[in-house]
Amino acid sequence: MAELVYRPVVGFARTLFKAWDLKIDCQGSENIPRSGGAVLVSNHISYLDFVFNGLAALPQKRLVRFMAKESVFRHRISGPLMRGMKHIPVDRKQGEAAYAHALDSLRSGEIVGVFPEATISQSFTLKSFKSGAARLAQEAGVPLIPMAVWGTQRLWTKGHPRNFKRSHIPITIRVGEAIEASRDKYAGAITRQLRERVQELLEAAQRAYPVRPKGPDDTWWMPAHLGGTAPTPEQVRAAEAH
Repeated sequence: MAELVYRPVVGFARTLFKAWDLKIDCQGSENIPRSGGAVLVSNHISYLDFVFNGLAALPQKRLVRFMAKESVFRHRISGPLMRGMKHIPVDRKQGEAAYAHALDSLRSGEIVGVFPEATISQSFTLKSFKSGAARLAQEAGVPLIPMAVWGTQRLWTKGHPRNFKRSHIPITIRVGEAIEASRDKYAGAITRQLRERVQELLEAAQRAYPVRPKGPDDTWWMPAHLGGTAPTPEQVRAAEAH
C-alpha cells in the first residue's frame, strides 16, 4: 500500500525540479544495491536533502525509508505523506523505538536513509557522526552506502529563506562504494571510516560543482574554508552554546 503514496510523490518532486530548472548531476547510483537491505548515509545541509538522496536510488529502482524527526510526522501535510511512504519517525527522547523500526526495515530488505550528523550543518562542513548508522548496519548484516549532496543548501536551509523560484540551481550528488559493517569491528571505527568517505565524496561534489558565487552578496552558501561567508564550525558551536 505504501507505494501508492511514494511513487506519486516522486513524480511530483520530479515535476517540481523541472519547473525550477534544477541542473542535477548524480553519479554513483550503481553503488546502491538493486535488492536487499542497506543503510544510505549522507551529509546534511538542507531541509530537502532526503529528496535528493532518494532520487539517487531511483535508477536502481529502489525507494529509501528515511529516519526523520518525529515533529515532521505530526505536521498536517507532511505527516500523512511521511507515514504513507514508510519513513521512520525519530523521537530523540525515545530513540530505541526508531532504532528497532529501522532494524526491522533493514532485515526485511529495505534501504534506510540516515543523516548521522543528526541536524543540518550551518557551516556546510561535516559535523561529527553519531554511530547509529554503523550499529544498524552491523546488527542487520547490511552494507553502508556513503553519499554526499552539494547545492541543496541554496534551495532551503536553516537560517535562510527558501528559494523555489526558477533559478537554474545546480545540485551535485555523489554516491560511493559500499562499506561493509563487519560485526568484529567497533562501531566507532566503522563510523570514522564512513565519515572519511562521505568527506571525500563531499569534496568531489564541491570540485564538480559548476558555478561559483555571483558576487559578495552570494557567498553565504559557500563554507568559510572555500572562501565563502558561511559561519565556521567553531562559530556555529559558539552560537548554539548561547
